[in-house]
Amino acid sequence: MVNEKKVREEYEFLTKSLISKKLTITTMESCTAGQIASLITDTEGSSEILKGAFVTYSNEVKVMMGVPKEIIDRYTVYSEETALEMAKACKKKLGADIGVGVTGTMGNVDPENREASEPGKVYFAIVFKNDCYTYSLTLPCQETRLMYKLLVADKIYEKLSLLIWKKYVQPSDWTHIS
Repeated sequence: MVNEKKVREEYEFLTKSLISKKLTITTMESCTAGQIASLITDTEGSSEILKGAFVTYSNEVKVMMGVPKEIIDRYTVYSEETALEMAKACKKKLGADIGVGVTGTMGNVDPENREASEPGKVYFAIVFKNDCYTYSLTLPCQETRLMYKLLVADKIYEKLSLLIWKKYVQPSDWTHIS
C-alpha cells in the first residue's frame, strides 16, 4: 500500500529542489489524470517551475498535442514509445527543461483500447534537457484509483529524483524524507 503522506512530502521536496535549481517541468498525463502536476502544485512557489500540464486521456487528444499517430498505431497507446513521445511533446510545446509522459491501464481494461490494455501496466518517460528515459511498471492491485495514481507518482518521483539530483544536487543538499 502506498503511503500518501510520504508521496506528498517527496513532491514537496522535488518542487523545492526544482525551484532552487531553476529547472522547469511539464507533464502529459493519461492514466494519472494530472496527479503528477497536482502534486507539484501543492507546494507554494510551484508556478516558478511548472510551465503547465496536459491531461490527454484519449488517443485523439494525445495526437492533437503532438504525439505522432504512427507511434500509437505501431506500438499502441500503452507503450514506452508513446510515453516518450508524450514527454517530448509537452516539453517542446511549453519549452520546459523536463517533460514527463505517462500512459497505461490502472485496474481495469480500457474499453477504447482493449487489445493493448493490460490492467496494472503503466509506462512513463522523462525527457531531461536532451536526454530521454523510458520505464514500465507492473502495479499490484490497489484499493482505489487515487492509490493507483499515487503509486505511479511515487515511482516517477524516484526516477526524477535520481536524474535531477545526480546532475544538480550535491550530497550535502540531500535531506531524508521518511
